[in-house]
Amino acid sequence: MSVSEAPAAREESVRHGAGSLGILDRALYALFSRHADRSRHATDRKRYRATNVTASFDVYLARAYGLSWLVFGSAFAWAFLGTVAVPAPVFDSVAAFLQDGIPLVDRVGLPALSRIQGATLAAFTCAAVGKRATVSLAGLHLKWAASARQSGIEATLPGAVRYLRALSSGNDDRRGMLRKVANREESYGETAVAFRKVLNKAALTGSLDDGLRIVARDTPSRDALAPFLLKFREHAEQGPDALEQYLEMESRMLSHRQARSREQAQDFLELLAEMFIVLLVLPALLVIVLTVMSVLAPGLGAPVPLPLVTLSVRALVVYGSAVFILVVGAGAAKLVSTLRPADQSPPTYHPSAAPGDVVRTALTNPANAVVVVGPLAAFAAALLWTLGYSRVDVVLLAYVSFALPVGLIAVRRAYRDDAKDREIRDFVHAVSGHVTLGRPFSEAVARVARDVDLGALQPDVNDLAFNANLTTRQGDLRRDALSRFVERVGTPLADQTIGLVTGTLDVGGDTETVFETLQVEIGRLYHERKALRSNLLVYVAVGWTTALLVVGIMVAVNGYVLDSFSQLSTVSSASTELALDPNAVQPERDRFRFYVVTQATMLACGWFAGYASRGFYEALLHSGALVAVAYFVFAGAGMI
Repeated sequence: MSVSEAPAAREESVRHGAGSLGILDRALYALFSRHADRSRHATDRKRYRATNVTASFDVYLARAYGLSWLVFGSAFAWAFLGTVAVPAPVFDSVAAFLQDGIPLVDRVGLPALSRIQGATLAAFTCAAVGKRATVSLAGLHLKWAASARQSGIEATLPGAVRYLRALSSGNDDRRGMLRKVANREESYGETAVAFRKVLNKAALTGSLDDGLRIVARDTPSRDALAPFLLKFREHAEQGPDALEQYLEMESRMLSHRQARSREQAQDFLELLAEMFIVLLVLPALLVIVLTVMSVLAPGLGAPVPLPLVTLSVRALVVYGSAVFILVVGAGAAKLVSTLRPADQSPPTYHPSAAPGDVVRTALTNPANAVVVVGPLAAFAAALLWTLGYSRVDVVLLAYVSFALPVGLIAVRRAYRDDAKDREIRDFVHAVSGHVTLGRPFSEAVARVARDVDLGALQPDVNDLAFNANLTTRQGDLRRDALSRFVERVGTPLADQTIGLVTGTLDVGGDTETVFETLQVEIGRLYHERKALRSNLLVYVAVGWTTALLVVGIMVAVNGYVLDSFSQLSTVSSASTELALDPNAVQPERDRFRFYVVTQATMLACGWFAGYASRGFYEALLHSGALVAVAYFVFAGAGMI
């Protein structure tokens, strides 16, 4: 083991000592830990170091091998039983097909396998493949985890470097600067986690340089974080001025790199929107084609026995298309949220602990609105059921009764937050002007609160002015006042900007320099947020346009095609020359199936549009509104 690897190994043994393992983990460790030293897992070990997996690598791999043997046994049993249950003609046909299709075997002419021999061979093959795939998936999981960390680091590193640049104007040392970034995980995400690892390894090795070197070696961000940590260490040794100059240069370079990454994400989002339209319109067209073809292809009406119900081939395809649409919508929404920059993420709301606060703030906090509206939606579902609505409509209308109020409350809160973000820029510029003139921070805030109309932000600024003026009696109240201000404003922009002032002033940074940096940062973030909002509104329009297009297509087919084909199949049933299935098209049944596919499309389009706009709560609003529109159209046209 090399010198650089020794601290990591010691740290791993401290975190994951054998005494902390449960009985099952100890048994798996004893049986399978030897695999961790094999060369085939050398790449997995490197990937493990780049992840945040809490278990040690030996324990993680032992669990993977234990699970693989469980998969082996389960796959063997199910494959054996399934092969034995296959009818004899089918088994003989498959065996003959395999014998004729495999080279050499078709010439040698091996003796025919018995039912038990064939089942054993098939079961062993399936079990071996399943066992191998389980171990491979464990390695892929490490790769995916490392890749996710890399994306998170590269998205948050520019902001963290700008924060370090502001901190470098104070009197804090390297550990203190890294600790302040590490304590702001909500703002700096995976970069804060990486800095915390640096501090933890420095505490174990007794040297911050070793901590920086080890994390630079193990980080998945080889092109961004690794060189930054090494250069940070190098310039810090040259003195505070050299470090400040380096951080200023690095922040500009990382900002340019981040801008290029956003352009690439925008291009990918355009491709995603095009694929989204195709993948949602095609299932609707497929359902229409199958309905028309069922008149000419009676085999589409053949029953397919399922565990709980028996469906025709066409019904199975129709309902499978609905499920496919929901999966596509959820996947597209997830991708949109992933492509959103980390510093432009929508705010996270948390429900209040006290029941009284939940009810009192239900109209301003979407998380509390979920708690209040949820029981009301359940009551609405019970009422709809008693009024004789179908099960599908009960579920859909109950979803609407839940999603629309919660979504509207979230949008109302978003408008209020947008107003505060607009005013917080003016607040920062006004305070910065007074600070530049040499006035103390508390006096500058008091003058701005008195002389400037800040609209929605005014009550929060008044509270900050009152609390900041108390610093003459207790010096640390300035930090507490700023923290309270950020909490009252409650927007990500306030946390990312005013939080910078809190940390920098706390280490004795120059107030004028701090506010100059803050003006640049808040202007950049605000304009990036507005630009992102404008770009993503296009995809909101894409979601709604796709949804309304599908509604139009389905209504047109329901109104003009189904009845015609129903009459055609009925009339042709009396003809001896062209015999068609008179029950192939049943308007009432097929309209219901079209309705199910349409509502699945409404949900998928609403999720996509909502996540493109402001995230989860607006996805509820858009999907609930589209479901209500589809119900209104189908019910008004008498099609359900």
